[in-house]
Amino acid sequence: MPKKITSEQKTPDDAPSSAAVALGRFPAGEDPIKRGQILDGAKRVFMKMGYDAASMNDVTREAGVSKGTIYVYFQSKEELFAALIDRAKGQFTDTVRETLAQSVSAEDGLRRFGQAFANRIFNSEMIASMRILLGVIDRMPLLCQRYLADSPSNARGVLKSFLDRHVADGTLEIADTSLAAKQFIELTGGIFLKGRLFNEIPEEITPEEIHRVIESGLKVFLAAYACKAEAGSHPG
Repeated sequence: MPKKITSEQKTPDDAPSSAAVALGRFPAGEDPIKRGQILDGAKRVFMKMGYDAASMNDVTREAGVSKGTIYVYFQSKEELFAALIDRAKGQFTDTVRETLAQSVSAEDGLRRFGQAFANRIFNSEMIASMRILLGVIDRMPLLCQRYLADSPSNARGVLKSFLDRHVADGTLEIADTSLAAKQFIELTGGIFLKGRLFNEIPEEITPEEIHRVIESGLKVFLAAYACKAEAGSHPG
């Protein structure tokens, strides 16, 4: 009778071959397509029902998977919700990182960031997701803290790194780039974020108004943090 190999005894030869992965055969709980299918279903359920009313059974029906399958990937509704929030945060962070990489100057990058952030507010489920987060903040405080924490997986952390680079090249003079990143987001997107969160601002807003707010915030930010020689090179 063949001897059973435990997880501790496995060698690299026991791992799935690249050919198996190419054919779509993954270890239990590691198929990215199946995982994405579950998350897509969970997103529709949470957006429609909210966190408390939604159940894992609702997600299995919406995602088209069995109950056994969903628990292979996510052990609880809390874990599933956290993964959904992390995915959305990661997708936006990737967008911001790419946007900033295309910038030709600190001013251009900041303007691009402001526009990307406004687009996120008005053209995604960001506001609905934040309302759900606020509803569970007392029960899941660490998730909410992780959503906002400065890190490479957070858009604010990416902005901080962008500011660090321009401090290093002498374009900006900032003693605390973490604080400055928060300030820039407040100056250019805070009005939109809070206005949408509490329904003070309508779902649709003119591009001209978005541009006006971003340019005003950018002007204030650069007045405080642009190096004097750099600031002097920009008229007005």
